[in-house]
Amino acid sequence: MSHVYTKLWTHAVFSTKNGKPLLTPPLDTKLHNFIHEQLLELGCPSRIIDGMPDHIHMLFLQNPSRSIAEIVRKIKGTSSFWINQNKLSAQKFAWQTGYAAFAVSESQVQRVFDYISNQQEHHLKEDFAKEYHHIIELHGLKPIE
Repeated sequence: MSHVYTKLWTHAVFSTKNGKPLLTPPLDTKLHNFIHEQLLELGCPSRIIDGMPDHIHMLFLQNPSRSIAEIVRKIKGTSSFWINQNKLSAQKFAWQTGYAAFAVSESQVQRVFDYISNQQEHHLKEDFAKEYHHIIELHGLKPIE
């Protein structure tokens, strides 16, 4: 086989430092656009980026020449620097250290897209801590308290 074919959908989630609700309008829309552009520069086109004031979800095609750790580190670093440099937050902005990232099969991309696009409705029933633990457990992992 002389060709390489990949299609690696990734759903990544991470929160603001200490879960502070800093991603409010109009920052959230500007941030989603900024992250979209950063992902494109990394060769990782996004399908959707959305979230709540204290966290963000991204669904993107992973560039197979980059590790997920490298992609998330770059997105978190450049976006927090951009927010602070442009004074888009009333206080110093930072992301929480960790993240969650999971592979998404092609057959589940629309389902994950719908889930991310319905964050407002979803969080009427469940806060981010419960959501995060649920996602971790859904993938057969044990959340660290």
